[in-house]
Amino acid sequence: MQFPMFMFALLALSLSSSVIPAVDEPCLQRRDQDRAFEARKQGRILPLPEIERRVIPTMAGAQYLGPEVDFDSGVYTLKFLRNGTVIWVRVDGRSGQIIGRTGN
Repeated sequence: MQFPMFMFALLALSLSSSVIPAVDEPCLQRRDQDRAFEARKQGRILPLPEIERRVIPTMAGAQYLGPEVDFDSGVYTLKFLRNGTVIWVRVDGRSGQIIGRTGN
């Protein structure tokens, strides 16, 4: 039985698309690091360790899973897990004040 050409092309496309994001991921991570460095240097946001020092102690009993930052708004979002519930804490990156929270 001969393998149809379109099936071969479909297989090749599906395999190549699963590899491309892994190649681009370090570039995206590097770009985010550069943006964070510039924002901190320009005084637009506080450093992540400062944000974490202010927020993590307020989350007793929760496991800290990590941060995200929106450079356009200057908002950090810290992710926690407590009793199977994900909690998102939004923090103003300029002042370090908690501005929102989801979960318990």
